[in-house]
Amino acid sequence: MENILITEKSTDYELLDSGEGEKLERYGKIILSRPDPQTLWSKSLGDLEWKKADAVFARTGTSGKWNPSAVGFKPWNISLNGLTFQLELLPSKHIGLFPEQSVQWKWLGNKIKKQVDSGKKVSVLNLFGYTGGASLACAKAGASVCHVDASKFAVDLAHTNMKLSELSDKPIRFIVDDARKFVEREIKRGNKYDVILMDPPVYGKGAKGEVWKIEEDLLPFLFRIKNLISSDPLAIVLNGYASGYSSITYAQMLESITSDLKGKISHGELTIKESSGGRMLPCGIFTRFEN
Repeated sequence: MENILITEKSTDYELLDSGEGEKLERYGKIILSRPDPQTLWSKSLGDLEWKKADAVFARTGTSGKWNPSAVGFKPWNISLNGLTFQLELLPSKHIGLFPEQSVQWKWLGNKIKKQVDSGKKVSVLNLFGYTGGASLACAKAGASVCHVDASKFAVDLAHTNMKLSELSDKPIRFIVDDARKFVEREIKRGNKYDVILMDPPVYGKGAKGEVWKIEEDLLPFLFRIKNLISSDPLAIVLNGYASGYSSITYAQMLESITSDLKGKISHGELTIKESSGGRMLPCGIFTRFEN
């Protein structure tokens, strides 16, 4: 079953406009203009509105950088789905948050809370966990969480976001490690998880320089993940960004490790609804198994 998950305007986040290879967003009171290859349509707002951006990331060939006035821009905090995040302008054009994932967080939180309220314990493994949005949402709902990412910067920021969200008393374990190596150790330890989340990059390097190529490594990785799934799993989520693959591809890959489990698989696109023109900005793909 194919779905389109839509993130809409909230108090601290808004996709103001998009088009002609760019997107204009508001994070709290800060307005950012950044490139986006999906926005092939025309902009809705005029130049005067776009010039209100506090920081602009411009492409130069295959690289890019923030405008000179953004140099020294201090980190700031915003709230999204009841969680607080520290944002900053990173050299990659990113800021430490992907708001389109907030719909997934809500879905996960509701499923976990229902289980916890019925007296069941829920364990979550978040691989390629980035700055912690999904981990915090799961912990807030009552799950115990293991958060893994190869980037110390990302894990440190996830820990900061946990404190900002006042979730320091929740059972969250933060680990800086290559996801594949961590999974192998967990298999040997015999650990099992009720929820497994994966947000693998197209290309990346582990904590010790281990190379990850999604076209070569994802399917074997999923078969290893199968060993960590509990006997009655609640959910397995696989997200994709800039991979060039259809969500159908990811769904059929996930099906290969869940065909013997009771549950269903859905897949589709992650999008953000633009406030000016009402258009949907495609931001990534997902597939998820749920019981």
